[in-house]
Amino acid sequence: MLRAIIFLFIIISFAACKPEVYTPKPRGYYHIALPDHEYKTFDSTGFPYRFEYPVYGEVIRNPKFYGDDPDNPYWMNIEFPSIGGKIYMSYKEVKGREAFLNLNEDMYIMTFEAHTKKADYIKDYYFQDPERQVYGVFYSVTGDAASAYQFYATDSAKHFLRGALYFDTAPNADSLQPLNEFLKEDINHMLKTLEWN
Repeated sequence: MLRAIIFLFIIISFAACKPEVYTPKPRGYYHIALPDHEYKTFDSTGFPYRFEYPVYGEVIRNPKFYGDDPDNPYWMNIEFPSIGGKIYMSYKEVKGREAFLNLNEDMYIMTFEAHTKKADYIKDYYFQDPERQVYGVFYSVTGDAASAYQFYATDSAKHFLRGALYFDTAPNADSLQPLNEFLKEDINHMLKTLEWN
């Protein structure tokens, strides 16, 4: 009888013990408090263009690229130190139809050939405003590509302005998605307010 009670106690002890099951926590990202969209005008003397840009951005004129001076004095960066983003903007004066076609092809190569290995999809959106003589393409790059947005704007005769958004971190579409969406609105506003001087 004592053996039966001990045996029953051992059976109950083993039945009561459940093996621990490890459940990994889902990956999470830090919450970033984003400011309200507000804009101010960039209209610097001598620059061939002007536009409105976010008040939380800093315009860096004549930025150095890998320690070298820019090819053109009208190149700039718009930096967002609070979120680690930067819009690189380059400007070229168009000198003839051939030059325009070369700039257009360079933009295509920089967007598609440089990003297709990591991009899931690249969608192009054409825009035009004949009143301001602003025509261009906005490229939305999805996936873990280095740049989520690329764009160019031109008057097809004299001006060619190119821009690309980058972050100071390894590209991760999931973690950067809120920042990309936030800055997409700002880039669209910049293009809607762009005018040639």
